[in-house]
Amino acid sequence: MAAPVLLNNIDHRDLRVAIGHNARFGDAINQTRVFPAEFEELQREYAILLRRDEGGALYATILLGLDADENLFLTGDRWEARYIPATRARGPFSIGHDPMGEPMVFIDPEHPRLTADGFPVFREHGGNAPLLDHVSAMLQRIYEGVQTEQAMYEAWAALDLLTPAVLQLDLDEGRRYNVPDCLTIDTARLAGLEAGALGDLHARDYLRPAFWIASSLGNLRHLIDRKLSRDPHG
Repeated sequence: MAAPVLLNNIDHRDLRVAIGHNARFGDAINQTRVFPAEFEELQREYAILLRRDEGGALYATILLGLDADENLFLTGDRWEARYIPATRARGPFSIGHDPMGEPMVFIDPEHPRLTADGFPVFREHGGNAPLLDHVSAMLQRIYEGVQTEQAMYEAWAALDLLTPAVLQLDLDEGRRYNVPDCLTIDTARLAGLEAGALGDLHARDYLRPAFWIASSLGNLRHLIDRKLSRDPHG
């Protein structure tokens, strides 16, 4: 696996990238990490869950499927949703740092999306092509999330707003899926916070994301419907 290289309009002036989504691009996954700047869009279509990594740090993820390597939003080369999470929309691009420590766009030179018949990254006579502008916006969401998400999650934890999400998904007789080790927002606890605590969450813009996470669990029903439509008999 090659190391990502700094993107520039000289070495990469003819670079083209395939769009669309497919298992060959790594999209056949049953969950993916997401970031706070996406929550408003995500909560309309996906169930947003919180987990802890091996070091105990909190992170957010969305559920895409119920079996291993299953993305129920993926059909052929199409991702059937109005919003695609930034970690999947970024394609071969990532954020790294130049020698001065400034965040810059990097590219994986061996990524399967790099193809001669794809969409251009740079305009023929200079400047970013629309594809790169879109990717840059997605990378910005990821970068800002990495910098700021822990403060928000720990603020929720300090107020005892996090509660285990008991996800037992019954599809039909004999088919049950358990999704372990997930957390969500305790809406009763949130509603019972004192005015000062609520005001602090609002001032730091931590209140709306909490509601978005809580409301997103209703999308589990849509995920089950997708599963039954695609795999009705197990």
